Amino acid sequence: MSETTRPSEGPHSAATPSGSTSDAADMTHGLVDREMNEMVPVPAGPGMTASAAALTARKTARRETFRLLMRKPSFVIGNVIVIFWVVCAIGGKAIAPYDPQENFSDFLHAPPGGDFLLGTDRLGRDVLSRIITGARDVLIVAPVSAVIGVTLGTILGLVMGFYRGAVDDILSRVVEAFLSLPIAVVGLLALVVLGPSNTTVLTVVGLLFAPIVARTVRAAVLAERELDYVQAARLQGESSFYIMFREILPNITGPIIVELTVRIGYAIFTVATLSFLGVGVQPPSPDWGLAISDEYSFIISGYWWPVVYPSLAIASLVIAVNLIADALQGVLSR
Repeated sequence: MSETTRPSEGPHSAATPSGSTSDAADMTHGLVDREMNEMVPVPAGPGMTASAAALTARKTARRETFRLLMRKPSFVIGNVIVIFWVVCAIGGKAIAPYDPQENFSDFLHAPPGGDFLLGTDRLGRDVLSRIITGARDVLIVAPVSAVIGVTLGTILGLVMGFYRGAVDDILSRVVEAFLSLPIAVVGLLALVVLGPSNTTVLTVVGLLFAPIVARTVRAAVLAERELDYVQAARLQGESSFYIMFREILPNITGPIIVELTVRIGYAIFTVATLSFLGVGVQPPSPDWGLAISDEYSFIISGYWWPVVYPSLAIASLVIAVNLIADALQGVLSR
């Protein structure tokens, strides 16, 4: 019966076959490219060990992955949009035409055009300047909350999938209970109790995302835990912690990266929703969701631009992140 041995970060993951050690030093074949799911033969030069050859194989796989991603228009377009908003977040007031908090009392709800390219809001503040500077809060709170959620969810998913049995049953019921509740409602209640602030928002959103990520990671771990390289680690007496984080985790990074990208998109929308409801980012921040909340009641009077342009900013960023996630999933799942 033929067996496939998967390389990992552990010291036992690359074993030298019995026989001549000089032959093994000349050529190391059959290193598995985990990201591309294909066999990548890597010639070992004089003095190159099996671990060095494995490292070379991983570098080659990363370069090939990046090359394939750059050939996908969705990945390129998504990154261009995200980079644009990152530049706005970093530049902030330095590239904004006006101070986002400056009130031009003679130009209340001035229409787009002239000195104010995107018009002004009800207090006479330049909409374009507030959109540019508002990108900073969005691109800090949303990614950090996504990282918190993915980190906690990955740990929880590893434990659930690896131990199975009673541990998996109990934690799975807890995760399912959380997943049955609407994220926005739970976040709203939590922020009402704890009080709104950037730190509270990113913590609450991250905790709400953790059960969703845990379910995805658990499924990936279940597919890995019975494979040969995990059984070999158990036979060598490695601890459960070592097997989970040094053997299994490196082999499920693809789904985790995709999940992180998807969660960032959801976090942007969730943070904007909480700000719109008044429990997210607080005034006088030029946050996009907060701007929509302040101005949406004036649409009926014909003042649409303070609402439409921040909405388009949110939509463009969410769509860009989703384009990147789709491209990553298409390449890493090959």
